[in-house]
Amino acid sequence: MIVIGAMGLAEVFGYLRLGSLEATVTMLIIETVFVLLAVAAWRSRMPWLNLVTAVLAFVLANTTNYAETTSYNWGFWVQMAAAAASVVFGAIVMIRKKEKHRTIPVLELILCVCISASALAVWGVWTTKDKQAEGHARHTMWAVPTALDSAPCDHAGTVEELLYDTKAYGSDGRDVQKRALVYLPYGYDESKPYNILYLMHGTGDDENYWLSTHSYNKTMLDNMIDRGDVAPLIVVTPTFYVEDDFRDTGLDPLTYSFREELRNDLMPAVEGKYTTWAETIDEAGFAASRDHRAFAGLSRGAVTTYHSVFCGSLDWFSWFGTFSGSRTDWAYFEETIRSEAFRDLPSHYLYISSGVFDFALPRQLQDTDGLLSIEPRLITGVNTDLDVFPMRYHSMGNWHLALYNLLQRIF
Repeated sequence: MIVIGAMGLAEVFGYLRLGSLEATVTMLIIETVFVLLAVAAWRSRMPWLNLVTAVLAFVLANTTNYAETTSYNWGFWVQMAAAAASVVFGAIVMIRKKEKHRTIPVLELILCVCISASALAVWGVWTTKDKQAEGHARHTMWAVPTALDSAPCDHAGTVEELLYDTKAYGSDGRDVQKRALVYLPYGYDESKPYNILYLMHGTGDDENYWLSTHSYNKTMLDNMIDRGDVAPLIVVTPTFYVEDDFRDTGLDPLTYSFREELRNDLMPAVEGKYTTWAETIDEAGFAASRDHRAFAGLSRGAVTTYHSVFCGSLDWFSWFGTFSGSRTDWAYFEETIRSEAFRDLPSHYLYISSGVFDFALPRQLQDTDGLLSIEPRLITGVNTDLDVFPMRYHSMGNWHLALYNLLQRIF
């Protein structure tokens, strides 16, 4: 009981220190239930009540921690072990001593049920409300309106495949051919310029992830354009992978080397074929049209957004989205965006998002604080937002909400 309570306080104050109200409140609710169950098990001599804590702590430990990048929520592992040990050893002691349980802990169990039921009710009510909503981007999002991502659009855009030649910039520089998907809005007109969003996937996925694997993102995009929620735009989904490079040694180099591929090969291929605001597909043309170009990504794609685009191509982009990923500290920001080449360029908008149970959240909060502390061009609530979505973890359900918000805040 003492171990569970101590770790619970550590979890709550950990998020309080990071400044996330949503995560702090969520952890407070969960840890209150854990402590009540521990008290109930101790008072009643019913150690198996801690099995609930052991199972939930195991689930939370796996969703809020990731060995490669963060172990901020290690307290859940401790709580799981303590609760499981209580169940096993408590049962052994009771069997050996032939001890029976005491009175049923009615008060503690009623409180657990009431707190859990209230939290689930809030989740259900607000999710239902958001699904039926007709509103726009909001900082606290529970769901995308069903009318946008479930109902096919009568005026649907098209998705084309684009093959382009590039190089293995992060390794041996060999010639390779890669593939990207390009979304064109309904009624695409070659005589008109379009804003353009480059959208990157995460680890283990590919260029199909956003628009094909999870096609409801395209459905949402179609409907938002058709309803006038966003202006027609082109969306490009590339991949940071280059054949089998770095798959066995760590993918981090690709989050940096994608800059060369983006600038030298992908952008000329895309914007040379489709009409954007770039009048020429060279440095001058891309620089002059930066206000009409955005880049966003999820997980390692968000890291790529920071390393290769926000820090590496601020001269060609001015709108950014980073979902569930950062791994970029203030020193690298200082070295790049504060450099002579970029320090006078405005950043129109940086959108940052994560989920309450997302293992990327703690590092995102820390890195964002570091960035804002050294970058006067970014002002929270003006051209920078950080949204933490309730009940979401490192998954497309989280990033679908982020894309919905981003589309309405750029351009």
